[in-house]
Amino acid sequence: MIIHLYNIHGLFRGKELEIGCDADNGGQLIYMKELASALSEDPRVTKVYIFTRLIEDPNYSADYSREIEAINDKAEIRRIRCGGKRYIAKEKLWPHLDTFVSNTITHIKKYNILPDWIHSHYADAGYVASEISSYLNVPFAHTGHSLGMPKMNELLKTGATKAELNKRYQFDSRFAAEEMTLTHAEFVITSTTQEISTYEQYNNFKTAVFSPIPPGTDTERFYPYFEDEIGARDLSFEEKQARYDLQQSLNLFLVAPDKPIILALSRPDQKKNIQGLIHAYGTDKELQAVANLAIFAGVRKDINDMPKGERETLTEILLLMDKYDLYGKIAIPKKTGSQLEIPALYRHCAAKHGVFVNVALQENFGLTTLEAASAGMPIVVTANGGPSEIATICQNGIVVDPTSTEQIQAALKKILFDDDQWKIFSTNGLKKVREHYTWESHVNTYMNLVEERMSNHEPLRNVLASQKGVYSMRLRQAKKMIVSDIDGTLILPEKDNPGLDQLREALTNRPDDLLFGLASGRNIELIREAIEKYDLPDPDFIISSVGTEIRYTQDDRSMDKGWDRFIQYRWNRERVQNLLLNVDELELQESDVQSHVKLSYYTDCSEEVEKKIKSVLGKEYYSLNLTFSHCQFLDILPPRASKGRAVRYLAQKLNIPLANVFTCGDSGNDFDMLSGPMTGVIVGNYCKELEVLRDEKNNHFPEQQAAAGVLEVLEQLEVL
Repeated sequence: MIIHLYNIHGLFRGKELEIGCDADNGGQLIYMKELASALSEDPRVTKVYIFTRLIEDPNYSADYSREIEAINDKAEIRRIRCGGKRYIAKEKLWPHLDTFVSNTITHIKKYNILPDWIHSHYADAGYVASEISSYLNVPFAHTGHSLGMPKMNELLKTGATKAELNKRYQFDSRFAAEEMTLTHAEFVITSTTQEISTYEQYNNFKTAVFSPIPPGTDTERFYPYFEDEIGARDLSFEEKQARYDLQQSLNLFLVAPDKPIILALSRPDQKKNIQGLIHAYGTDKELQAVANLAIFAGVRKDINDMPKGERETLTEILLLMDKYDLYGKIAIPKKTGSQLEIPALYRHCAAKHGVFVNVALQENFGLTTLEAASAGMPIVVTANGGPSEIATICQNGIVVDPTSTEQIQAALKKILFDDDQWKIFSTNGLKKVREHYTWESHVNTYMNLVEERMSNHEPLRNVLASQKGVYSMRLRQAKKMIVSDIDGTLILPEKDNPGLDQLREALTNRPDDLLFGLASGRNIELIREAIEKYDLPDPDFIISSVGTEIRYTQDDRSMDKGWDRFIQYRWNRERVQNLLLNVDELELQESDVQSHVKLSYYTDCSEEVEKKIKSVLGKEYYSLNLTFSHCQFLDILPPRASKGRAVRYLAQKLNIPLANVFTCGDSGNDFDMLSGPMTGVIVGNYCKELEVLRDEKNNHFPEQQAAAGVLEVLEQLEVL
């Protein structure tokens, strides 16, 4: 089995992950690397490929500019270009994800590494996996790591508005990707059963299948503290150097470095509640007398150069240190530590009989909690999320309300003041982590689920290669393509159709490497009528019935059968039609415009009608593609079918970059082929539902109508 893992943002490489250098480089990257390594050791897995972004930035290591990097004999990193060369934050990647999809499929085909299974990590990769899964007809699973809606709700409590937060964090794009992923993923992995409840805020919660599988811990790296003391491990020079550097960095801050250490390790993020921990420590003289506090909160050179959220959090931390006069009692190093230093940090603190603390306001899982327990540190953890489940299973610490200063103080003192209690928690953690939280058990459970889901999935590994025999010479050598809607875009019924003659002549004499295709809501018979009546240029391909059919000539025998099979996935036409019988505002269109993969209605397209449809369909609503157009038509399609998806499918099949695809339209059923990385031409007589596309930089809004507008833009761009 070949498995693809997708992790789009951050800095990912096979050695020395730069954990903590910013908000995009946290525990998710460690999870990815350890998951890939563990999967590669399973005998059922032939190869694991981790797909991430290719970065050529002088401010970062050249490692991130290597297209291919081996982790071991069975695991490799594949880096894909999108969004320019420079490193950018995940919030700025959303407009570039379609390019990532296109370039990834080109890469897969170039190196012949078609997957049997796909797994996405975080919302951006969920969007990418949904699209690639659709193109290749390969099932996928998803791990959220963190969710947008809970984060937004927490930030709203700070007084920020939704508009401000959306501008900063691109929540609209993130929510849409998360909803899409819940619908299309075979299953969603959560680290705990408690984490499932955090998805309840999403519309598609009930359509998703959740599988709680806790992540593992690398017990070779995170081993018990006493193994250092008895010399049970033969440490390398680099490991010894890391231990020395770590101790020196802590000693620079602390007056009494031999005291037990209260350790916190996280990103400088408001929701991590580091300020709450400092307040609890700073207002308790007994705690200060018996223990030091060490906070490893990311990597910083100059706080002024950090992103706003991290800058504000770190500034508040430093002000609290000053407010409570904690100099000599608190250590706040400027870097989190290397991958050699972090395991040594846990063991160093455990050897001093310290306590690990995670009092985040919300924490999905808390991998650092497991790592600390693996070294033998007792824990004090938040009741809100995964750490509380870890503490319950491992019986190695105390769960607290993260907003209660008194509970945090009491829990810390119970462990620090009672040596017997410390030893019980330490021993329990060491034992239970190795019983319940190994990567071997994680992968075994995961692979059993994968095999079960794949047994119910019809493989179509040859979808992109199907029907090569129908390709014309022009299709074989194409480098660019123009795809146009017909009604309202090329022609205006009952009008003179200005520009149509000139456009016809230009398209008839187009270069051999330029394709011309029609994409219409009409069925194939009505398209043939339009071609004959208006003397339209003979197309190289036809996308008909709102993207549910693809042909390479006007002949029915040239229909793409792979596309037809592919879009029927999770489609039950009869069930949908029966449910909609209760919506009086819907009138079924004539039988000759219906098909086995399309339901078409007349309606007024009002918000009230859409709400009624949503209510009647229930959870079915979220697994369908509803397309309103011209304020009077509704087409209901399988979730994989649309004009835009059909265009992207063809582009991938013919090896044409999406940047070389030019789409032309005027109404709502053209929407998804006019958005994304393709260049859109939205003619002057467009319907109001397309106005929202005006802000997309790839779109052009000519003043002229129909064919004249298409010709105007294509000549300006020197396509014709």
